[in-house]
Amino acid sequence: MVPFTLNARQDTTKTNRFRQNPSLEFVYQKGHVFATNNFLRGTNAEAAKISNYQTFSLKYSHQTAGDKYWEQLYRYPDWGAGIYIADFYNKTEIGLPIAVYGFLDAPFHRWKRLSFNYELGFGVAFNWKSFNPLTNQYNISIGASESFFIDAGLNLKYDLTKRVELITGFSLTHFSNGALKKPNYGINTVGPRVGLRYNFHDEPRFRELDVPLFRGQNELCVSAFGGAKNVIFDSLNVDIIEKYEGVYFPVFGISTVFNRQISRKSKIGFGVTLSYDGSVNASVAVDNNELDPVDVPTGEKLMISIYPSYELVVNRVSLVMQPAFYLYRKKLQNQSPGFFQRIGIKYEITDKLFAGLILRDYAFHVSDFIEWTIGFRIRNYSGSGRHK
Repeated sequence: MVPFTLNARQDTTKTNRFRQNPSLEFVYQKGHVFATNNFLRGTNAEAAKISNYQTFSLKYSHQTAGDKYWEQLYRYPDWGAGIYIADFYNKTEIGLPIAVYGFLDAPFHRWKRLSFNYELGFGVAFNWKSFNPLTNQYNISIGASESFFIDAGLNLKYDLTKRVELITGFSLTHFSNGALKKPNYGINTVGPRVGLRYNFHDEPRFRELDVPLFRGQNELCVSAFGGAKNVIFDSLNVDIIEKYEGVYFPVFGISTVFNRQISRKSKIGFGVTLSYDGSVNASVAVDNNELDPVDVPTGEKLMISIYPSYELVVNRVSLVMQPAFYLYRKKLQNQSPGFFQRIGIKYEITDKLFAGLILRDYAFHVSDFIEWTIGFRIRNYSGSGRHK
């Protein structure tokens, strides 16, 4: 039995679950832009600090009712998809970026007409006015016309009527392309938001399932990843467009993580990664105004890192957080810090096979590269684990 369950529902339906208990929400947000690079600090065409922004969002969601164990475990969240438009009051250099994303909104606690919730969102943003060495040379924040969109926040929901909810809260948002195209210092924001949601359904009667006793389990995950890094060589005497196209270098590697699932929501573990970074100590030759990479000994590009690991498990999706340290790499000048961060998402394709996207960054805001991951795992069952 779980204390947060409100009512028991006797029936289940076989219809499309995303169309069950639908809601539509409009959100307005206005807040602060963190001055994490010179473009945002005022080195731009307007010679003015970019410190404010506003956004408009439209969200479609599905209210869960306990048809699956994970819904009960997360106190009957709602999940869905949204479209987001941001205005940084500098359309000439930044544009009006548009994001499309998925989200999960789950309560910490429910009262009769009020709930306190957390929300996580992940998607892609486009329509940026990105860096261009001739026409937009100041915008070092965004190097491509597309980027990733990551959002996390807290909110309060209050029932104004049986169908209409008032929602207030705040969120942190991060835009970055993961260093797929440089320059890419990213944009980070924080701000309060307010919204109205209309529910096309009466309040659902939450179902309570008998949850088996959890005894924990161990797993060994082995995965391979690949990706690419864009490097710009500023000192080269070549055509400026060619220079800022940069050169792409491969990154790839193998990771092994041992996890202990300590609850249905959480896994903790320890991992080791052997990686090859083709951009390390890289140099290029100029041939007819084109840039050709120069071979460097492979040993200079190999790195070994170790890290504790935490996973927040939501059904088949996991949010992965791994603060990492280089155990071995060749010492070179102007290296990235020895402490870095790996954060991303993982999806269980089957009970043994998974895929993921991991962002490797440092200083908590500077992207290094993206790991596109595929892997398998071996489980040692000692009790119940993930439930559908």
